Amino acid sequence: MKHPLYLIPTLRATRETMMICNKRFGNSHHRSNQANAFRHALWNILICRKSFKKNKNKLKAIHFTQKFTNLYEKVTQNSPLDEAMDLHNNRIGLHYFDKQELKTIEEWLTFLDNLSHKAQKVTQIEEIEQFPESLVFIE
Repeated sequence: MKHPLYLIPTLRATRETMMICNKRFGNSHHRSNQANAFRHALWNILICRKSFKKNKNKLKAIHFTQKFTNLYEKVTQNSPLDEAMDLHNNRIGLHYFDKQELKTIEEWLTFLDNLSHKAQKVTQIEEIEQFPESLVFIE
């Protein structure tokens, strides 16, 4: 791994994301739905938050998170539409981490709850581009 200092924060963010989503959604966040969109955005936000605490550089935290989560999506062997949805929702998490000044996890969870309730249903990869600031889901 090119950035070994980010390994522990990334693992912690991943574990925290799964714990939060399991508690909120049960197993439903493993489908291609609004809960899954929430999870992907949250995962990226938490990796950024924890990486930022290590390096004190917001842009580096975002860049690392994007590279890591993009790589993860490439190796998971999802369908093209699922992969495009996940990559988009990852980007949405990064976008709002960069733009928002939310401080606590609770603030982020409330923000993402609102965002996920407004998520847009898509059936084709080309539709995703129509929603540059919205989460998307398939089912």
